[in-house]
Amino acid sequence: MSQQFNTAPPMPRTYGAVNWLGAWTLFLKEVRRFLKVYFQTILAPVVTTLLFLAVFALALGPVAATVKGVPFVQFLSPGLIMMAMVQNAFANTSSSIIIAKVQGNIVDMLMPPLTGAEQTLAVAMGGVARGLTVGVAVTLGMALFVPMPVHNPGLIVYHAVMGSLMLSLLGMMGGIWADKFDHMAAVTNFIVTPLSFLSGTFYSIERLPQGFHAFALANPFFYMIDGFRAGFIGVGDGSIQGGIVIVALANLVLLTVTWRMLATGYKLKS
Repeated sequence: MSQQFNTAPPMPRTYGAVNWLGAWTLFLKEVRRFLKVYFQTILAPVVTTLLFLAVFALALGPVAATVKGVPFVQFLSPGLIMMAMVQNAFANTSSSIIIAKVQGNIVDMLMPPLTGAEQTLAVAMGGVARGLTVGVAVTLGMALFVPMPVHNPGLIVYHAVMGSLMLSLLGMMGGIWADKFDHMAAVTNFIVTPLSFLSGTFYSIERLPQGFHAFALANPFFYMIDGFRAGFIGVGDGSIQGGIVIVALANLVLLTVTWRMLATGYKLKS
């Protein structure tokens, strides 16, 4: 009995206007990368954030019993959650790209039929996924010790996603620009950390001197912290509506710059 074989040559895969399969595959690669070491990427930030809460609550709790009409720990907690989210979103994308560049396997991301926009969104959303995962884990852990009332879920979700996206894109830009780990450390130490600590995470900016108050209002990190906190306690230090617009515009600028860096192969293609 003869056996029939299909001798037709393989045909190239065709894609539509967007290579959804390729983008989804790259996104899953970024997600599986941090889930593989969940003890370091998810559980460790929970422990670190709870230690921050304990230290600041013990050190400043007796001095600042209430802030904005709520107990100090309830004012502090949303800021700590947001910081854990965005720092891990930044770490995910920056480490992914700089490690791929140093090890020489960045070509695995550049060779597939993906446009700069598809690469940008896939990698950035991988960072957002890690940020949101850490945020949920930290919130659950913190809720065991601090009451976590929810005033406006929409504000919480919007600023959680947009804040994680902001630092995810910033991490991609840093990873593309950096030639070695020392360069990436400089981005963290001289850009991310100062903007984070001067964003009103641990205090109300109403208590700052005039010059520092104006600086805080010019810091986009402030608006993602303030809006996220307002979703929990119902009040903020700045304009919530204005902050929503500023965070969106900041992400649009970062998205455009990151896309151009990937589309042109800046420091990625020889």
